[in-house]
Amino acid sequence: MKAHFIRLFDYDKWANQLILNSIIKINSPQKPVQLMAHLLAAQQIWITRCKGLPAIGGALWPDWPAKTFAGLIERNHNDWIGFLDTCEADDFDRLVSYKNLKGDPFENKLSDILAHVINHGTHHRAQAGQHLIVAGLDKLPVTDYIFYLR
Repeated sequence: MKAHFIRLFDYDKWANQLILNSIIKINSPQKPVQLMAHLLAAQQIWITRCKGLPAIGGALWPDWPAKTFAGLIERNHNDWIGFLDTCEADDFDRLVSYKNLKGDPFENKLSDILAHVINHGTHHRAQAGQHLIVAGLDKLPVTDYIFYLR
């Protein structure tokens, strides 16, 4: 399972970089930048939860400029891969206890959280892509997982 999630987080990094390239290509339109900032901030919140660390604070929808995203994509990826490298097979079934941003307590299996983080990124990249088309991008990059694997 470790190798599976490492491959998914490698894909996530690749797809994030493709969308970032498109954002930069058409001069950082507001909505795609907001969506990518949210995606990257949420990844940081979830890695902190998975590691059992205190909440990092900060906004879930931060006002980060697109020029900071390349470094954030790299940092988030390194954090996730470093975390996954420490996981043993049975860790993927362990419950992660955390509080949402309202302070409500929850518990979810680590493997379910990892799946959520990947799906959350896919969801917001698709939204950003639609906004990029509206903002004038002539063609979206192909970010399908199978294209990454090929």
